[in-house]
Amino acid sequence: MESLLLLGEILMINLVLSGDNAMVIAMASKDLPEKQRKTAVWWGAAGAVILRCVLTFVAVLLLKIPYIQAGGGILLLWIAFKLLLEEEEDLRVAEASSVSKSIRTILVADFIMSLDNVLAIAGLAKGDLALIVIGIALSIPIVVWGSGLIVGWLHRFPLLVFIGAYILAFTAGDMMLQDAKLGTMLSFLLPSTHSILPIALGILVVVTGVFKRRTTSIG
Repeated sequence: MESLLLLGEILMINLVLSGDNAMVIAMASKDLPEKQRKTAVWWGAAGAVILRCVLTFVAVLLLKIPYIQAGGGILLLWIAFKLLLEEEEDLRVAEASSVSKSIRTILVADFIMSLDNVLAIAGLAKGDLALIVIGIALSIPIVVWGSGLIVGWLHRFPLLVFIGAYILAFTAGDMMLQDAKLGTMLSFLLPSTHSILPIALGILVVVTGVFKRRTTSIG
């Protein structure tokens, strides 16, 4: 049951964080004939699955080094705030004229934009490689099939973004607690309250996001 819950959280994180990746796939292949477009999208998606798996495995290994996991948690917390606080940016991707160029564009863009996904999955899965592979393998096809749909969902159902941001912040706090050095320090300095850090960070991010949205709508 716990594994299913973690898998659901991984899928949710990927859904929320993959809007830009979905747009890259759509833009990179939109000018190709339909048959070539499908080929480019699927090969690009297959490459993205392998790329994400490799990067996440590396992240899992690196996160075992003292203070690296804490640093990853802090970076993930920044990503959670960024998800809710930053204005949407225009994504500009050059349309590719061939299948190989489309695949290359998709892979390069996915590599550049995968840091948030990789950190979140590595933090959530806690070294469970089976969960990592299943989560990534399931999430990439969702991105491919829903290239334009995902962005629409995130605009139509803002709650998805808030849920994703909460999971990211919670995972960030958990990563800090799991760090071999920082976790020990926090448990020593805050023996009675350190365990609520993930929940507190999740609530802080959501409340900040709600305040920002309301301030923007009033302004």
